Amino acid sequence: MNRAPLASSTAMILAAGKGKRMRPLTATQPKPLVRVAHKALIDYALDKIEGAGLTDAVVNVHYMADALEGHLKVRKKGPATRISDEREELLETGGGMVKAADMLPDPFFCLNSDNIWLDGPSNVFAELSDGWDPARMDALLLVVPHARARNYRGEGDFHLDAEGRVTRRRAGRVAPFIFTGIQLVSKRLLRDAPEGAFSTNLLWSRAIEEGRLFGISHMGEWFEVGEPGAIKPTEEYLAGA
Repeated sequence: MNRAPLASSTAMILAAGKGKRMRPLTATQPKPLVRVAHKALIDYALDKIEGAGLTDAVVNVHYMADALEGHLKVRKKGPATRISDEREELLETGGGMVKAADMLPDPFFCLNSDNIWLDGPSNVFAELSDGWDPARMDALLLVVPHARARNYRGEGDFHLDAEGRVTRRRAGRVAPFIFTGIQLVSKRLLRDAPEGAFSTNLLWSRAIEEGRLFGISHMGEWFEVGEPGAIKPTEEYLAGA
């Protein structure tokens, strides 16, 4: 059976951050180059992008940008990769997307460079594409329930209503879903954005108010790899998968 085409052929990978939670490993390398099971974190994302059939990737760089660019240049496979250069100023997640906007189609996938996940019945890009409705959505977030969020010990991020609309966790409460760092984004989300550095949360808040931020639950496994202590259990799980 032929699958429906993906909503976009391009993914932006957010790779500019300083990786402070991953210290001391990030004292000498950018976080996307930290290895898990002998493989750089960013290569997990790029291999998934290639495997899903996406043709292009845009990677933003700031911290130890030369090392990351050098790694990308010697990759012998994967999507065609372009660099969004933030060497002069780290722009955070929202500002990074705005700076790269001219390099991106509408819509585009966006994912964190430290994501590791196992697909469910279909790959995550197909999951998001199948749920995408540009008439109703500014962004569609891939979220995961606590039971499938490996190494995660937080209180969750979001609730979803019956139609998939997103609301945030209230203070002092537990929310059933965690954001995986993977989303499908309409350029409408980026409209009238502030200049300089800012978090995507600012744009999400407006979309929530307008009823245009949605989420779908990932059917596979997802790994939180935000600090050195998460590496070994992730490697052990992947070895047995």
